[in-house]
Amino acid sequence: MLKLNEVEIVTIGDELLLGQTVDTNAVTLARELGAIGVSVVRRATVGDVADDIAGAVREALARTGTVITTGGLGPTADDLTRPVLAELFGRTLVRDESVVAHLEALWASRLRGPLPSSNLQQALVPDGAEIVRNPEGTAPGLRLVDAEGRSVTMLPGVPRELRAMLRESLVPWFAARAGDRVLRTRAVRTTGIAESALAEKLGASKRVVAGLPLAYLPGIDGVDLRVTARDMSLDDATRALDDAERTIREAVGAYAYATDRTTMPQVVLELCQARGDTIAVAESCTGGLLGARLTEVPGSSRVVLGGTIAYHNDVKVRDLDVSPDDLATHGAVSEPVALQMARGARARTGATIGIGITGIAGPDGGSDDKPVGTVWIAVDVHGDARAHRAVYIGDRAEIRHRASQAALDHVRRRLIGHGA
Repeated sequence: MLKLNEVEIVTIGDELLLGQTVDTNAVTLARELGAIGVSVVRRATVGDVADDIAGAVREALARTGTVITTGGLGPTADDLTRPVLAELFGRTLVRDESVVAHLEALWASRLRGPLPSSNLQQALVPDGAEIVRNPEGTAPGLRLVDAEGRSVTMLPGVPRELRAMLRESLVPWFAARAGDRVLRTRAVRTTGIAESALAEKLGASKRVVAGLPLAYLPGIDGVDLRVTARDMSLDDATRALDDAERTIREAVGAYAYATDRTTMPQVVLELCQARGDTIAVAESCTGGLLGARLTEVPGSSRVVLGGTIAYHNDVKVRDLDVSPDDLATHGAVSEPVALQMARGARARTGATIGIGITGIAGPDGGSDDKPVGTVWIAVDVHGDARAHRAVYIGDRAEIRHRASQAALDHVRRRLIGHGA
Protein backbone atom coordinates (compact mmCIF):
# COMPACT_ATOMS: atom_id res chain seq x y z
CA MET A 1 0.00 0.00 0.00
CA LEU A 2 1.29 3.42 -0.92
CA LYS A 3 2.27 5.45 2.15
CA LEU A 4 1.02 8.97 1.71
CA ASN A 5 2.80 11.44 3.97
CA GLU A 6 3.45 14.25 1.50
CA VAL A 7 0.98 16.07 -0.69
CA GLU A 8 0.84 19.05 -3.03
CA ILE A 9 -2.15 21.38 -3.32
CA VAL A 10 -3.29 23.06 -6.54
CA THR A 11 -5.99 25.69 -6.03
CA ILE A 12 -7.89 26.69 -9.16
CA GLY A 13 -9.73 29.89 -10.02
CA ASP A 14 -9.20 33.26 -11.67
CA GLU A 15 -10.70 34.93 -8.60
CA LEU A 16 -7.75 33.68 -6.52
CA LEU A 17 -5.16 35.12 -8.89
CA LEU A 18 -7.04 38.42 -9.12
CA GLY A 19 -7.11 38.75 -5.34
CA GLN A 20 -10.90 38.82 -5.27
CA THR A 21 -11.04 35.70 -3.07
CA VAL A 22 -8.66 34.74 -0.27
CA ASP A 23 -7.50 31.13 -0.49
CA THR A 24 -8.54 29.78 2.91
CA ASN A 25 -8.90 26.24 1.55
CA ALA A 26 -5.15 25.61 1.32
CA VAL A 27 -4.72 26.76 4.93
CA THR A 28 -7.48 24.43 6.10
CA LEU A 29 -6.04 21.49 4.19
CA ALA A 30 -2.52 22.07 5.48
CA ARG A 31 -3.66 22.34 9.09
CA GLU A 32 -5.95 19.31 9.09
CA LEU A 33 -3.63 17.05 7.10
CA GLY A 34 -0.64 18.09 9.17
CA ALA A 35 -2.48 16.93 12.28
CA ILE A 36 -2.42 13.35 10.94
CA GLY A 37 1.20 13.46 9.80
CA VAL A 38 0.67 14.43 6.15
CA SER A 39 2.87 17.36 5.12
CA VAL A 40 1.85 19.84 2.46
CA VAL A 41 5.17 20.28 0.66
CA ARG A 42 4.09 22.69 -2.07
CA ARG A 43 1.13 24.89 -3.03
CA ALA A 44 0.29 26.32 -6.44
CA THR A 45 -2.54 28.52 -7.70
CA VAL A 46 -3.66 28.61 -11.32
CA GLY A 47 -6.48 30.30 -13.19
CA ASP A 48 -9.35 28.76 -15.10
CA VAL A 49 -7.13 27.80 -18.03
CA ALA A 50 -7.02 24.17 -19.16
CA ASP A 51 -3.30 24.09 -19.99
CA ASP A 52 -2.37 25.72 -16.69
CA ILE A 53 -4.47 23.28 -14.66
CA ALA A 54 -3.04 20.26 -16.51
CA GLY A 55 0.52 21.56 -16.22
CA ALA A 56 0.34 22.27 -12.50
CA VAL A 57 -1.15 18.86 -11.68
CA ARG A 58 1.22 17.01 -14.03
CA GLU A 59 4.26 18.62 -12.38
CA ALA A 60 2.93 17.94 -8.88
CA LEU A 61 2.29 14.29 -9.69
CA ALA A 62 5.83 13.94 -11.05
CA ARG A 63 7.34 15.47 -7.90
CA THR A 64 5.22 14.12 -5.08
CA GLY A 65 2.72 11.66 -6.51
CA THR A 66 -0.18 12.85 -4.36
CA VAL A 67 -2.17 15.95 -5.28
CA ILE A 68 -5.29 17.70 -4.01
CA THR A 69 -7.06 20.26 -6.19
CA THR A 70 -9.74 22.71 -5.11
CA GLY A 71 -12.15 24.52 -7.39
CA GLY A 72 -13.40 24.09 -10.93
CA LEU A 73 -16.04 21.43 -10.21
CA GLY A 74 -19.15 23.58 -10.64
CA PRO A 75 -21.80 23.49 -13.35
CA THR A 76 -20.61 26.42 -15.51
CA ALA A 77 -18.41 26.67 -18.57
CA ASP A 78 -15.37 27.90 -16.63
CA ASP A 79 -15.38 24.79 -14.40
CA LEU A 80 -12.66 22.79 -16.16
CA THR A 81 -11.12 20.54 -13.54
CA ARG A 82 -13.11 17.39 -14.35
CA PRO A 83 -12.52 17.28 -18.12
CA VAL A 84 -8.90 18.47 -17.89
CA LEU A 85 -7.86 15.87 -15.32
CA ALA A 86 -9.86 13.13 -17.01
CA GLU A 87 -7.80 13.77 -20.14
CA LEU A 88 -4.57 13.93 -18.12
CA PHE A 89 -5.29 10.45 -16.72
CA GLY A 90 -6.47 9.13 -20.09
CA ARG A 91 -10.09 8.68 -18.98
CA THR A 92 -13.40 9.55 -20.63
CA LEU A 93 -16.25 11.33 -18.87
CA VAL A 94 -19.25 9.14 -18.08
CA ARG A 95 -22.56 9.89 -16.42
CA ASP A 96 -22.75 8.58 -12.85
CA GLU A 97 -26.32 7.85 -11.80
CA SER A 98 -25.48 7.99 -8.09
CA VAL A 99 -24.39 11.59 -8.55
CA VAL A 100 -27.60 12.34 -10.50
CA ALA A 101 -29.66 10.90 -7.64
CA HIS A 102 -27.71 13.00 -5.10
CA LEU A 103 -28.24 16.17 -7.13
CA GLU A 104 -31.97 15.57 -7.50
CA ALA A 105 -32.44 14.76 -3.82
CA LEU A 106 -30.40 17.77 -2.71
CA TRP A 107 -32.30 20.09 -5.02
CA ALA A 108 -35.67 18.78 -3.86
CA SER A 109 -34.71 19.07 -0.18
CA ARG A 110 -33.89 22.74 -0.62
CA LEU A 111 -37.22 23.48 -2.36
CA ARG A 112 -35.58 24.93 -5.43
CA GLY A 113 -37.90 23.32 -7.95
CA PRO A 114 -36.70 21.13 -10.82
CA LEU A 115 -32.97 20.42 -11.11
CA PRO A 116 -31.45 22.73 -13.76
CA SER A 117 -29.98 20.81 -16.68
CA SER A 118 -26.66 22.64 -16.26
CA ASN A 119 -26.15 20.92 -12.89
CA LEU A 120 -26.19 17.53 -14.62
CA GLN A 121 -22.73 18.41 -15.92
CA GLN A 122 -21.55 17.65 -12.38
CA ALA A 123 -22.68 14.04 -12.86
CA LEU A 124 -20.11 13.58 -15.68
CA VAL A 125 -17.15 11.99 -13.95
CA PRO A 126 -13.90 10.45 -15.22
CA ASP A 127 -14.33 6.74 -15.90
CA GLY A 128 -13.10 4.75 -12.91
CA ALA A 129 -12.99 7.74 -10.56
CA GLU A 130 -13.90 7.29 -6.90
CA ILE A 131 -16.74 9.58 -5.81
CA VAL A 132 -15.97 11.64 -2.71
CA ARG A 133 -19.32 12.49 -1.13
CA ASN A 134 -20.20 16.16 -0.70
CA PRO A 135 -22.76 16.45 2.11
CA GLU A 136 -23.08 20.24 1.78
CA GLY A 137 -23.30 20.95 -1.95
CA THR A 138 -23.90 19.74 -5.47
CA ALA A 139 -20.32 19.22 -6.68
CA PRO A 140 -19.04 15.73 -5.82
CA GLY A 141 -15.41 15.27 -5.06
CA LEU A 142 -13.47 12.88 -7.27
CA ARG A 143 -10.34 10.78 -6.86
CA LEU A 144 -8.25 9.35 -9.69
CA VAL A 145 -5.38 6.90 -9.15
CA ASP A 146 -3.04 5.81 -11.95
CA ALA A 147 -1.22 2.50 -12.45
CA GLU A 148 1.78 3.76 -10.44
CA GLY A 149 -0.36 4.60 -7.42
CA ARG A 150 -0.16 8.35 -7.99
CA SER A 151 -3.41 10.11 -7.11
CA VAL A 152 -5.27 13.37 -7.50
CA THR A 153 -8.23 14.20 -5.30
CA MET A 154 -10.52 16.91 -6.67
CA LEU A 155 -12.50 18.98 -4.16
CA PRO A 156 -14.91 21.89 -4.69
CA GLY A 157 -13.73 25.40 -3.93
CA VAL A 158 -16.59 26.40 -1.59
CA PRO A 159 -14.91 26.45 1.85
CA ARG A 160 -17.92 25.15 3.77
CA GLU A 161 -18.24 22.17 1.41
CA LEU A 162 -14.51 21.47 1.46
CA ARG A 163 -14.41 21.46 5.26
CA ALA A 164 -17.26 18.95 5.46
CA MET A 165 -15.63 16.64 2.88
CA LEU A 166 -12.26 16.95 4.58
CA ARG A 167 -13.72 15.89 7.91
CA GLU A 168 -15.92 13.11 6.55
CA SER A 169 -13.83 11.59 3.76
CA LEU A 170 -10.42 13.06 3.10
CA VAL A 171 -8.81 12.91 6.55
CA PRO A 172 -9.87 9.27 7.11
CA TRP A 173 -8.57 8.31 3.65
CA PHE A 174 -5.17 9.88 4.22
CA ALA A 175 -4.95 8.73 7.84
CA ALA A 176 -5.39 5.11 6.77
CA ARG A 177 -2.36 5.44 4.50
CA ALA A 178 -0.08 7.76 6.46
CA GLY A 179 1.05 5.36 9.17
CA ASP A 180 1.39 6.14 12.89
CA ARG A 181 3.78 9.09 12.59
CA VAL A 182 2.38 12.57 13.11
CA LEU A 183 3.21 16.17 12.39
CA ARG A 184 2.31 18.56 15.21
CA THR A 185 2.96 22.24 15.79
CA ARG A 186 2.48 24.56 18.72
CA ALA A 187 2.67 28.33 18.78
CA VAL A 188 3.42 30.34 21.90
CA ARG A 189 1.77 33.71 21.34
CA THR A 190 3.56 36.85 22.52
CA THR A 191 2.67 40.53 22.42
CA GLY A 192 4.31 43.83 23.25
CA ILE A 193 7.83 42.73 22.28
CA ALA A 194 9.70 42.88 18.96
CA GLU A 195 10.90 39.80 17.08
CA SER A 196 14.55 40.76 17.58
CA ALA A 197 14.07 41.20 21.32
CA LEU A 198 12.46 37.76 21.53
CA ALA A 199 15.46 36.27 19.74
CA GLU A 200 17.74 37.85 22.32
CA LYS A 201 15.70 36.39 25.17
CA LEU A 202 15.81 32.93 23.62
CA GLY A 203 19.59 33.24 23.25
CA ALA A 204 21.41 30.26 21.81
CA SER A 205 18.11 28.40 21.39
CA LYS A 206 16.63 30.92 18.98
CA ARG A 207 16.64 28.49 16.01
CA VAL A 208 15.98 25.23 17.83
CA VAL A 209 14.10 24.82 21.11
CA ALA A 210 14.17 21.50 22.97
CA GLY A 211 15.31 19.83 19.77
CA LEU A 212 12.48 21.27 17.65
CA PRO A 213 12.83 23.87 14.88
CA LEU A 214 11.57 27.32 15.86
CA ALA A 215 9.86 29.84 13.57
CA TYR A 216 9.11 33.49 14.32
CA LEU A 217 5.70 34.56 12.96
CA PRO A 218 5.14 38.30 13.40
CA GLY A 219 1.61 39.64 13.00
CA ILE A 220 -0.60 42.50 14.08
CA ASP A 221 -1.28 40.92 17.50
CA GLY A 222 2.38 40.23 18.20
CA VAL A 223 4.91 37.51 17.40
CA ASP A 224 3.97 33.83 17.53
CA LEU A 225 6.82 31.43 18.30
CA ARG A 226 6.02 28.16 16.54
CA VAL A 227 7.78 24.85 17.12
CA THR A 228 7.21 21.78 14.93
CA ALA A 229 7.47 18.08 15.73
CA ARG A 230 7.75 15.98 12.56
CA ASP A 231 7.69 12.25 11.93
CA MET A 232 7.19 11.27 15.56
CA SER A 233 4.71 9.13 17.42
CA LEU A 234 1.89 11.13 18.96
CA ASP A 235 3.21 10.63 22.50
CA ASP A 236 6.76 11.67 21.56
CA ALA A 237 5.48 14.72 19.68
CA THR A 238 3.35 15.82 22.62
CA ARG A 239 6.27 15.48 25.06
CA ALA A 240 8.62 17.38 22.75
CA LEU A 241 6.13 20.20 22.24
CA ASP A 242 5.47 20.44 25.98
CA ASP A 243 9.22 20.71 26.65
CA ALA A 244 9.64 23.36 23.95
CA GLU A 245 6.70 25.41 25.20
CA ARG A 246 8.03 25.32 28.75
CA THR A 247 11.47 26.49 27.57
CA ILE A 248 9.97 29.36 25.53
CA ARG A 249 7.72 30.54 28.35
CA GLU A 250 10.60 30.53 30.82
CA ALA A 251 12.66 32.63 28.42
CA VAL A 252 10.07 35.23 27.41
CA GLY A 253 8.13 35.49 30.67
CA ALA A 254 4.95 37.57 30.79
CA TYR A 255 5.21 38.51 27.10
CA ALA A 256 3.69 35.07 26.40
CA TYR A 257 -0.07 35.15 26.75
CA ALA A 258 -1.51 32.05 25.00
CA THR A 259 -0.88 29.15 22.67
CA ASP A 260 -2.01 28.37 19.13
CA ARG A 261 -5.28 30.13 18.17
CA THR A 262 -6.30 31.40 21.60
CA THR A 263 -6.81 35.18 21.41
CA MET A 264 -6.06 37.96 23.86
CA PRO A 265 -9.77 38.70 24.42
CA GLN A 266 -10.32 35.05 25.37
CA VAL A 267 -7.43 35.17 27.83
CA VAL A 268 -8.64 38.38 29.47
CA LEU A 269 -12.24 37.20 29.74
CA GLU A 270 -11.17 33.89 31.32
CA LEU A 271 -9.03 35.73 33.87
CA CYS A 272 -11.87 38.10 34.71
CA GLN A 273 -14.40 35.32 35.08
CA ALA A 274 -12.10 33.35 37.36
CA ARG A 275 -11.69 36.41 39.60
CA GLY A 276 -15.28 37.62 39.42
CA ASP A 277 -14.28 40.84 37.64
CA THR A 278 -16.35 42.78 35.12
CA ILE A 279 -15.24 45.16 32.37
CA ALA A 280 -16.48 48.42 30.85
CA VAL A 281 -14.74 50.29 28.05
CA ALA A 282 -14.45 53.91 26.98
CA GLU A 283 -13.08 54.31 23.46
CA SER A 284 -12.13 57.28 21.36
CA CYS A 285 -9.68 56.41 18.55
CA THR A 286 -10.60 52.71 18.51
CA GLY A 287 -14.27 53.58 17.94
CA GLY A 288 -15.75 50.44 19.52
CA LEU A 289 -13.15 47.96 18.26
CA LEU A 290 -12.11 46.96 21.77
CA GLY A 291 -15.70 46.26 22.76
CA ALA A 292 -16.28 44.34 19.53
CA ARG A 293 -13.22 42.14 20.08
CA LEU A 294 -14.36 41.30 23.60
CA THR A 295 -17.99 40.63 22.76
CA GLU A 296 -17.26 38.40 19.77
CA VAL A 297 -16.12 35.75 22.28
CA PRO A 298 -19.01 33.47 23.30
CA GLY A 299 -19.96 33.95 26.94
CA SER A 300 -18.48 37.47 27.15
CA SER A 301 -21.76 38.78 28.58
CA ARG A 302 -20.71 37.30 31.93
CA VAL A 303 -17.85 39.81 32.06
CA VAL A 304 -18.50 42.75 29.71
CA LEU A 305 -21.06 45.21 31.06
CA GLY A 306 -20.91 47.84 28.31
CA GLY A 307 -19.04 50.83 27.03
CA THR A 308 -18.98 54.28 25.50
CA ILE A 309 -17.68 55.42 22.13
CA ALA A 310 -16.58 58.89 23.15
CA TYR A 311 -15.24 60.23 19.89
CA HIS A 312 -16.24 63.85 20.42
CA ASN A 313 -14.98 65.76 23.43
CA ASP A 314 -18.54 66.70 24.42
CA VAL A 315 -19.33 63.00 24.84
CA LYS A 316 -16.21 62.51 26.96
CA VAL A 317 -17.40 65.29 29.26
CA ARG A 318 -21.09 64.37 29.34
CA ASP A 319 -20.88 60.56 29.55
CA LEU A 320 -17.54 59.94 31.23
CA ASP A 321 -17.06 62.97 33.48
CA VAL A 322 -13.84 64.02 31.73
CA SER A 323 -12.78 67.50 32.88
CA PRO A 324 -13.24 70.25 30.25
CA ASP A 325 -10.25 72.02 31.77
CA ASP A 326 -8.01 68.98 31.24
CA LEU A 327 -9.23 68.66 27.66
CA ALA A 328 -8.38 72.32 27.06
CA THR A 329 -5.02 72.14 28.81
CA HIS A 330 -3.71 68.70 27.79
CA GLY A 331 -5.81 67.77 24.75
CA ALA A 332 -7.97 64.71 24.19
CA VAL A 333 -4.92 62.52 23.60
CA SER A 334 -3.32 62.76 27.01
CA GLU A 335 -2.74 60.91 30.24
CA PRO A 336 -5.31 62.80 32.34
CA VAL A 337 -8.05 62.26 29.77
CA ALA A 338 -7.29 58.54 29.38
CA LEU A 339 -7.35 58.08 33.15
CA GLN A 340 -10.67 59.89 33.49
CA MET A 341 -12.16 57.86 30.64
CA ALA A 342 -11.21 54.61 32.38
CA ARG A 343 -12.56 55.84 35.71
CA GLY A 344 -15.72 57.10 34.07
CA ALA A 345 -16.39 53.81 32.30
CA ARG A 346 -16.00 51.91 35.56
CA ALA A 347 -18.06 54.34 37.64
CA ARG A 348 -20.94 54.70 35.17
CA THR A 349 -21.43 50.94 34.76
CA GLY A 350 -20.42 49.56 38.14
CA ALA A 351 -17.74 47.40 36.54
CA THR A 352 -14.66 46.42 38.52
CA ILE A 353 -12.36 47.22 35.58
CA GLY A 354 -12.54 50.27 33.31
CA ILE A 355 -10.47 50.73 30.15
CA GLY A 356 -9.93 54.09 28.44
CA ILE A 357 -8.31 54.55 25.03
CA THR A 358 -7.64 57.87 23.31
CA GLY A 359 -5.25 58.49 20.43
CA ILE A 360 -4.49 59.60 16.90
CA ALA A 361 -5.17 56.81 14.41
CA GLY A 362 -4.40 58.95 11.36
CA PRO A 363 -3.66 59.39 8.62
CA ASP A 364 -4.15 63.06 9.64
CA GLY A 365 -4.23 64.84 12.98
CA GLY A 366 -0.67 64.28 14.15
CA SER A 367 1.83 66.90 15.35
CA ASP A 368 5.47 67.05 16.43
CA ASP A 369 4.30 66.57 20.00
CA LYS A 370 1.77 63.86 19.23
CA PRO A 371 2.57 62.09 15.95
CA VAL A 372 0.10 59.83 14.21
CA GLY A 373 -0.03 56.56 16.13
CA THR A 374 0.18 58.19 19.57
CA VAL A 375 -2.19 56.44 21.95
CA TRP A 376 -2.85 56.76 25.67
CA ILE A 377 -4.34 53.68 27.36
CA ALA A 378 -5.60 53.68 30.92
CA VAL A 379 -6.77 50.71 32.99
CA ASP A 380 -8.67 51.20 36.24
CA VAL A 381 -8.79 48.04 38.37
CA HIS A 382 -10.90 48.45 41.51
CA GLY A 383 -10.12 52.16 41.65
CA ASP A 384 -6.39 51.87 40.93
CA ALA A 385 -6.02 53.65 37.56
CA ARG A 386 -2.74 53.63 35.61
CA ALA A 387 -1.99 55.00 32.16
CA HIS A 388 0.53 54.13 29.42
CA ARG A 389 1.60 56.01 26.31
CA ALA A 390 2.73 54.34 23.08
CA VAL A 391 3.29 55.28 19.44
CA TYR A 392 2.11 52.54 17.07
CA ILE A 393 3.11 52.10 13.45
CA GLY A 394 0.89 51.17 10.53
CA ASP A 395 -2.18 52.49 8.79
CA ARG A 396 -5.36 53.56 10.56
CA ALA A 397 -6.73 50.02 10.91
CA GLU A 398 -3.42 48.64 12.19
CA ILE A 399 -2.99 51.40 14.76
CA ARG A 400 -6.50 50.87 16.09
CA HIS A 401 -6.00 47.11 16.33
CA ARG A 402 -2.61 47.42 18.01
CA ALA A 403 -4.10 49.84 20.53
CA SER A 404 -6.91 47.43 21.38
CA GLN A 405 -4.43 44.56 21.77
CA ALA A 406 -2.22 46.64 24.04
CA ALA A 407 -5.19 47.70 26.17
CA LEU A 408 -6.18 44.09 26.73
CA ASP A 409 -2.58 43.17 27.48
CA HIS A 410 -2.41 45.88 30.16
CA VAL A 411 -5.51 44.35 31.75
CA ARG A 412 -4.00 40.85 31.54
CA ARG A 413 -0.76 41.95 33.14
CA ARG A 414 -2.57 43.74 35.95
CA LEU A 415 -4.63 40.64 36.70
CA ILE A 416 -1.63 38.28 36.75
CA GLY A 417 0.48 40.69 38.80
CA HIS A 418 2.88 41.82 36.07
CA GLY A 419 1.40 45.25 35.32
CA ALA A 420 3.10 48.57 35.82
